[in-house]
Amino acid sequence: MTTVDQVKGGGRPRWLKPLVVVAGVIVFVGLLLVVPYNGLVSKRADVDRSFADLDAQLQRRNDLIPNLVNAVKGALKQEQTVFGDLAKAREAYAGARSVQDKAAASGQIDAGIGRLLVIVEAYPQLRSNQNIRDLQTQLEGTENRIAQARRDFNGSVTSYNVAIGRFPRSLIAGIFGFNERSLFKAAPGSAANPTVDLGVATTTAR
Repeated sequence: MTTVDQVKGGGRPRWLKPLVVVAGVIVFVGLLLVVPYNGLVSKRADVDRSFADLDAQLQRRNDLIPNLVNAVKGALKQEQTVFGDLAKAREAYAGARSVQDKAAASGQIDAGIGRLLVIVEAYPQLRSNQNIRDLQTQLEGTENRIAQARRDFNGSVTSYNVAIGRFPRSLIAGIFGFNERSLFKAAPGSAANPTVDLGVATTTAR
């Protein structure tokens, strides 16, 4: 049996058209939210992945330091202050949890390594020690990887911070708790650490 509403609507109930319109609006609004949200999730994941890569290289450097320190200690019985400072800096990095804390501890390590390399440069018996030279070569390679990982991380953070600051993503970021991330900045003055020539390779503490 056909109702009057169905006849007027060409066989379709009157309420169907408004329902389709409402459903279409909901889907449209959902897309407006979902696409930017998923983009922000991806960018945040890139930041986390980049920092994990950077952290791995910084930890590798941390693991190399005791071997270099012990090798230098074995050949030199003075200049002890730098060893204690490096030990404290490594402990600070191991206990750091935030990006800012890790950056601060990394800066302390940068300074300590720079001082240690000056000691190596000052004593010919250290410069001629093959074990120290091998460790220095490993440290140099790690420093280069750290520099690249730091650039990658800061690039990811910058891209992420720009994304959450632009409209309309800024609204979605505020709703879903996408907060600005900090760059991994070198400690003030770390770029001024001396260049050390061991006679085999040139290394600059960063």
